[in-house]
Amino acid sequence: MKDILKTPDPVKLSFARSVLNDAGIENFVFDEGMASMYGGGIDFVEKRLAVVDEDAAEAKRLLAEAFRDAEAE
Repeated sequence: MKDILKTPDPVKLSFARSVLNDAGIENFVFDEGMASMYGGGIDFVEKRLAVVDEDAAEAKRLLAEAFRDAEAE
């Protein structure tokens, strides 16, 4: 497994997962439950988005392109 994104932003995380899901790349989110350790509802804890090693390069490329396109709009 390789981490390809770390963010506390749930919208960014959801967007990234959607891009990967649309491309058929299985992905996993780690550390989602960490906010509850800090009183719940606190959204400063980074979540990690990971994929299997073989998909890491393609996933990074897809996300870079998707985020670049999203910022251009």
